[in-house]
Amino acid sequence: MLTWEQFQNSLQKLIGHYTSKEFHEELALAKKEFFDNTGTLDENKPHYNLRMHQFYEWYFLTRPLHSYMKTPLEVCFLHRELRLTPEDEQAILILQQHKHSLFEYLKAKGDQIFLKNLFSNEKVTVNHTDLIFGFEEKEYFEARLVKLGDQFYFLKSFCFHPESAQKFILAEVKKHQSNPDLNPDDFMLRLNKMRYKFEQYKHVKPEMIYTNDNRLGL
Repeated sequence: MLTWEQFQNSLQKLIGHYTSKEFHEELALAKKEFFDNTGTLDENKPHYNLRMHQFYEWYFLTRPLHSYMKTPLEVCFLHRELRLTPEDEQAILILQQHKHSLFEYLKAKGDQIFLKNLFSNEKVTVNHTDLIFGFEEKEYFEARLVKLGDQFYFLKSFCFHPESAQKFILAEVKKHQSNPDLNPDDFMLRLNKMRYKFEQYKHVKPEMIYTNDNRLGL
């Protein structure tokens, strides 16, 4: 079975290929889509590394490449220059089954974190891995999970939302639960932009940002 370290190495290799010079135009377009209307991307800001993890995982796992109309993950096997190893191939298959959702933190016990998937209402148990931050009780956040063997692990991108945004988030989640034509990935990208508008405008109440009135263009 693939180890967590082997999986991470393969993921880094795969993302590295699709962020190389060969894809510089695609990458520029993707950065504009992801970071547009979310404030200046400043390397000196405390959330810079987290935002870049969010971007790279979205770019590789969620956003279709314009030249293929499929995500980088979906076209990996077409690019022989990747020279995929058996470990890389296993990592791709694992990533194809990854869970991208909004979660509610329930509790932590030992080396495990207990969550609720807001879209499916499914309870999920995740290994701590190398987390370096604490969760807040009843906190809503966006994350991506992968399953190695019988255990779930977090990928590196998280987006935590303020408690005062929970009413808005739950109302929108219910719309998605009742309408399968709505795309949760689009909604989560929009929430991500709201989160960084909230960071940018600390003097504005969260409910003025987490709203459908669209005054901030989100």
